[in-house]
Amino acid sequence: MSCIRIAAPRRRNYLLASSVLVPLLSLGISGAQAQQLAAADQLPPIEVSPPIDQNRTRAKPSDDESSGPHRTAPNLTPTTDTNPAPSGGSSVSPSGTSPSGAITVRQFSGIVGASLTVITAEDIARSPAQTVQEIIAQTPGVQLTSLFGGVNGAKTSVDLRGFGAFAASNALLLINGRRVNDVDMQGVDFGTIPRDSIERIEITRGNSGAVLYGDNAVGGVINIVLKNGVGGPPVAMRGEAGAGSFNQRMASVSAATNSGPWSTSFYGNGIKSDGYRVNNALDQRNGVGNVNYATPGLTAFLTLSGDDQKLGFPGGRTVDPSIGLNQLVTDRRGTNTPFDYGNQQGANATAGFTRTLWNGAELIVDGGVRDKKQQAGFFGNSPAIPFNYVDTHLQTWSITPRLSIKNVMPGLPSAILTGVDYYDATYHSDRPESRGAPPIHVYDLNQRTLAGYWQQTIGLLPTTDFSYGGRIQRTSLSARDRYDPFAPGAFSAEATPLDSEETQHALHIGIEHRFNAVFSMFGRAARAFRTPNVDERVSSGPAFDPFFNPLSGNFKLKTQTSHDIEAGFRIRSGPFEIQSSVYTMDLENEIHFIPARFFNVNLDPTRRYGSETSASLRVSDGVLLRGGFAYSRAVFREGTFAGNDVPLVSRYTASGGVSWNIWQNYLVADATLRAWSERFMDNDQANTQRRIPANATVDFKLSGAYQHFFWSLSVNNLFNALYYDYAIASSFTDGRFSAYPLPGRAYMVKAGATF
Repeated sequence: MSCIRIAAPRRRNYLLASSVLVPLLSLGISGAQAQQLAAADQLPPIEVSPPIDQNRTRAKPSDDESSGPHRTAPNLTPTTDTNPAPSGGSSVSPSGTSPSGAITVRQFSGIVGASLTVITAEDIARSPAQTVQEIIAQTPGVQLTSLFGGVNGAKTSVDLRGFGAFAASNALLLINGRRVNDVDMQGVDFGTIPRDSIERIEITRGNSGAVLYGDNAVGGVINIVLKNGVGGPPVAMRGEAGAGSFNQRMASVSAATNSGPWSTSFYGNGIKSDGYRVNNALDQRNGVGNVNYATPGLTAFLTLSGDDQKLGFPGGRTVDPSIGLNQLVTDRRGTNTPFDYGNQQGANATAGFTRTLWNGAELIVDGGVRDKKQQAGFFGNSPAIPFNYVDTHLQTWSITPRLSIKNVMPGLPSAILTGVDYYDATYHSDRPESRGAPPIHVYDLNQRTLAGYWQQTIGLLPTTDFSYGGRIQRTSLSARDRYDPFAPGAFSAEATPLDSEETQHALHIGIEHRFNAVFSMFGRAARAFRTPNVDERVSSGPAFDPFFNPLSGNFKLKTQTSHDIEAGFRIRSGPFEIQSSVYTMDLENEIHFIPARFFNVNLDPTRRYGSETSASLRVSDGVLLRGGFAYSRAVFREGTFAGNDVPLVSRYTASGGVSWNIWQNYLVADATLRAWSERFMDNDQANTQRRIPANATVDFKLSGAYQHFFWSLSVNNLFNALYYDYAIASSFTDGRFSAYPLPGRAYMVKAGATF
């Protein structure tokens, strides 16, 4: 590509950014001037506060920082010493003040009208689950899919509202409020985030997050807020080690310091395991560090993280009744791919600052770079017969300036968040037959996105909040394939080059009304979109004709869009809390892979609808009960499969849990239940094959702490359920399928100390 072709779209991007920021800044200034002209005794006071915590979600009003229907472990102040170091930033009391001075309890937190669940650091410390994904799966409507034995949650995907095989591409993951989804299909591996580094997890279900964060937020947004050491003691340290089933060993360390306006923190961990199955070993190390500077008028931060992961790919277990084959019974832990593997190395740097411009207005600027390298080898059942090798390098640069304005317009309290997001991703992938051989295909793709967004929340009444917003996003893509017909194993064709530009938009409108301090109702409507990722484009266009001769791909896929509406209620009455909602979502051009044809397509129109309910009851100071239930449908609306279920989505899911302080902080017990109904296998759009069976797992944990020492004993899958949550049906033999079994009963013992 010539320099002129690269420079032209960049100039258009800079002009678009300027056209968005200039009027927004002007509007912010005029709002501040109007505020100064108003009489103080006629309007609600505007709180003057230092710049916000860098870890705050874009959607979260500062006066609602700790509000919302989140569940908190009972009387955990002593017990949280098992995970005390180094604590995250400060929180603000959840109160709002009406013009008359009466206190109004706000029951929402985040995007007005949306369903939100907050999982706190205390919840994470108490949970008997060994992976972040399993902790998130206690949220109603969340489903999991694992192809690699579930070791430490490596490569396990989280499905929000029923997207099956493409769940990772339809759920947006944020770290400290910044998107970390890459333009490839790998998604974000939750297992590479040190569990002890997490301050809280905020889960917003539905597509309203697309306005603030962009594409991929079709099923919902998961924001993982990391601890940063701000506000902690001068020095804090923590160390932990553990051992468990399948020869698993783990160790983690953390440290934090505070001195004047400066604070630092570091979290690191390592894990090794032979895995549940043959060729299922995991060797992983990862860490994250922060440097923070905080003064009354300015805060700044630098975050660095890295990960290194080596994982064996055990593949599926084959079942074929026509020939009497059932490897799930005869060799459940075996493998048909004893030499396949995948390695990944990641490095990330993010920096930014928040500056108070005037009373009620803050400028927030941050940017970063993510670098990811992946190598994978596929050999089938013999290392002497290489099938495919993948060597990929993906780098993403970003800058995301935004402006937060809290004022009164006209006579009504208002909070505006507006800004620009710019992302530039470069993808390079060599695809030889084996490592060191000449590449058969060399894929080079460059994708740039530039977006401007606006979201405003208005207090229409002391008891009513209204929110609206919109985003315009322009995506530019250049895709090339260099094909070498003389490379060993070459049997395909070169993909047609693609240069495209597309403009998409997202919309959100939401309302919440609090009838009293106990009961509130909420509702919203939104539009979102999902741009095809580079892996989907690489596998797009016909791969083979009816006689299995190679054809040229084309990188062409349409952008997926969704329209979503939701309504529900929340109740908070003393020790009892409940949140429930119903939703429906219509999608066009949903992207899906067709194994029989070896490429991705845009499906006929589909629909998701269902209900989600979560509740908790604090029985006493030492006992907390919680539970959840969801009904989820994902169906084809039109086309050949109209009325059929989309594969890999269970209609019913349920969860439950109990936290019990048996003897102060010396002995505590926690148990969780997760259950799901049957689901159709991948590649079974016709719904004619047998289904993946329903099942349930129970996890149990005993733990305790004495002074600076703590310990825990966990038993996962207590009743040794033999289950799998992913299977793919054969395209050629009726009744034949390949399933990916997950571990039975497993143990883990941990111990550590704080200093």
